[in-house]
Amino acid sequence: MFDSMHEDIAAIRDRDPASRSALEVAICYPGFHARLLHRLAHAVWHSGWIVTGRFISHIGRFLTGIEIHPAARIGRRFFIDHGMGAVIGETSEIGDDVTLYHNVTLGGISLDPGKRHPTVGNNIVIGAGAQVLGPITIGDGARIGSNAVVLKDVPPGVTVVGTAAKPVMRRKRDAIPDFHAYGTSIADLPDPAAKLIENLQEEVAYLQVRIAALDGSTGESGRDDNARDKEKAG
Repeated sequence: MFDSMHEDIAAIRDRDPASRSALEVAICYPGFHARLLHRLAHAVWHSGWIVTGRFISHIGRFLTGIEIHPAARIGRRFFIDHGMGAVIGETSEIGDDVTLYHNVTLGGISLDPGKRHPTVGNNIVIGAGAQVLGPITIGDGARIGSNAVVLKDVPPGVTVVGTAAKPVMRRKRDAIPDFHAYGTSIADLPDPAAKLIENLQEEVAYLQVRIAALDGSTGESGRDDNARDKEKAG
């Protein structure tokens, strides 16, 4: 228990430059408090004390603004930065070294009693306001940009943005991904929609050049335009 607490504090200090000391993290970080209460609620839940586990979870929500179902499975060195409004559903599974920001939802979109919530792999960052919904899988090393809506599986090492989120960047399979706050790198990320428009503009420009070349080689377009101008003048 204490080893896990020390790991969590160290992870928070590594990922948040605003932290100044372990004591500050221990007494001032709601994400850390929510994790402690979830550990207790999770243990009580799996001991068969269902209502007690839910009540501890409810206390954690009241104190931190973070709602984590006691049945959710969370790995080591988990950090919710800022935290307010984060929601983690009952059948969510979260791996090691995962960072969430405020207003993130790991939610279910089915009323089936089975697996309804996301499975989040290791070393993942999910930006503020992102909605990850359904029994989908987020692969190891993935990054989810702020306010993205993710409804399909995300392959390992891929960064997704937008509504619904689209892949924009892929890392090499064996490369260790850098930590990006809010799941978004400092460098400009490509916009799939903007790229599509750019390609269409290039195609239109190419076709205009081809048409102009054909008109110049036949001379017919110029004669037709002169005839039309004379008719209008007449």
